[in-house]
Amino acid sequence: MGTISHAITPKVTLPRSDSHRSYGLQHLNSRFCRLKSSRVAKKLRASAETTKRSPAVDFNDPNWKYKFQKDFERRFNIPHLTDIFDDAVPIPSTFCLKMRTPISEEFAAGYPSDEEWHGYINNNDRVLLKVINYSSPTSAGAECIDPDCTWVEQWVHRAGPREKIYFRPEEVKAAIVTCGGLCPGLNDVIRQIVITLEIYGVKKIVGIPFGYRGFSDKELTEMPLSRKVVQNVHLSGGSLLGVSRGGPDVSEIVDRMEERGISMLFVLGGNGTHAGAEAIHNECRKRQMRVAVVGVPKTIDNDILLMDKTFGFDTAVEEAQRAINSAYIEAHSAYHGVGIVKLMGRSSGYIAMHASLASGQIDICLIPEVRFNLHGPHGVLQHLKYLIETKGSAVVCVAEGAGQVSYTRTLQFILQRTLQFILPLEV
Repeated sequence: MGTISHAITPKVTLPRSDSHRSYGLQHLNSRFCRLKSSRVAKKLRASAETTKRSPAVDFNDPNWKYKFQKDFERRFNIPHLTDIFDDAVPIPSTFCLKMRTPISEEFAAGYPSDEEWHGYINNNDRVLLKVINYSSPTSAGAECIDPDCTWVEQWVHRAGPREKIYFRPEEVKAAIVTCGGLCPGLNDVIRQIVITLEIYGVKKIVGIPFGYRGFSDKELTEMPLSRKVVQNVHLSGGSLLGVSRGGPDVSEIVDRMEERGISMLFVLGGNGTHAGAEAIHNECRKRQMRVAVVGVPKTIDNDILLMDKTFGFDTAVEEAQRAINSAYIEAHSAYHGVGIVKLMGRSSGYIAMHASLASGQIDICLIPEVRFNLHGPHGVLQHLKYLIETKGSAVVCVAEGAGQVSYTRTLQFILQRTLQFILPLEV
């Protein structure tokens, strides 16, 4: 309850090593609040080849490793309420990992604290980002910062509930908004946010209908939310609050937030939505408003660094296997048949990879993270021809970002070349 938009800034968050600040509602954000796609993360753990193109690190400097680590911490520092309000007074947290029931409405003896039960995360706790020490750049899967693959420790902040928070729950009015398109799991996220807020002791929780548009359209009224309202909402698809794209300008949104007394805003959406959330945060900061903006990244691609799994990913993989199974049946039943399945994955191939492994029916899987050649003795087309000659059929799974040059051209070329060497085999 003390962080300000630590989830919406386009960077992985890492606090300063000398930080003494306390962070509230962190256990809720432990799986949501670190927005960094795998595409951008590659810039941080660049290979030796990439490093040569970027003079950011001077490897001739004997202290380059120390400087790199310090710069890593500086760039990934977590924004906090006290960055703006130096006089913010911390209070004991109203939540603990060991306390699973809602807190009492009466605080005669002050806010309950479970620190003696080891129920909180220490501010200095760290998690090691890179856990493999590669001995050589040629090691399988090696991701090196320098040409010698020097072991460089990169520590990130551990998420979880803190002992101190900076908002009094009984004074908080929290709002939740879902923007952009639909994604499996939206209702699950809404439900968990509401339940967690109630555990903290927040009584005023509302939903903003139909994205950012709900801040400006007078016909759209706030939806009161509570555990009772959201108890079974996760059993339904879509979004309880509705979604939309676009909306009013940032100044108008913040005006409405100020009028309604919103002190916490939870934003569920994708890249554009979070760009808007960051703009809202900046406007609140400009106006010196005590408002926390929390971004919940909506991506079924599972491409957020430090997150085990993004919501909607399991559903996407499960549905993808249906398409793969259909393509397999078609290809296996036809003479020299080839099935090609295109799956989501603009900048990452997690859906394609997991669906391919889970199905056990894919012969070739093309993803953005792995370079491949269409031509040549070790090219995709040559291997596809070999599969048809030996197995009689083949199934190819392609993530939409595979090749990165032009997915449509790549897919069309595979189809054209496939026909060129399949048809002669049928004669």
